[in-house]
Amino acid sequence: VVNQGLQDMNTQYFKGSGYTAAWYLGLVTGPGSGTTFSATDTLASHGATGSGGWTENTNYSGNRKAATFGTATTADPSVISNSASAAVFTMTSNAQTIAGAFLCSVSSGTSGVLFSAGDFTGGDKLVDSGDTLTVTYTFSLDAA
Repeated sequence: VVNQGLQDMNTQYFKGSGYTAAWYLGLVTGPGSGTTFSATDTLASHGATGSGGWTENTNYSGNRKAATFGTATTADPSVISNSASAAVFTMTSNAQTIAGAFLCSVSSGTSGVLFSAGDFTGGDKLVDSGDTLTVTYTFSLDAA
């Protein structure tokens, strides 16, 4: 979770101002060994054009995919995911390497909140035009 995501989480949860539950998943161009994520990343510093350590991949049909989360568990840690309604990206270009994904508050553009970004736990995914890439996002909060 990047700094902007932490700030947004605290503001929305504890202050309750202007909250929206709309979240979207985007893709990160690979290879994963070439991506560098920083706590200071924002959509404005990366977005579709990219800068710094990673670049958004937009070679799929439509906009970023809506993240529909299930019910959070009551255990410690509390876990929430979109596994029941995973995001599906239909790729539009050949010979692409997708390193990971990011979660943000807007379906396109760079004006929203970047909550988090990272590489896939299973490594890079190689895709071609017409392939579908299904992305599951899991987030946990620990009381420790």
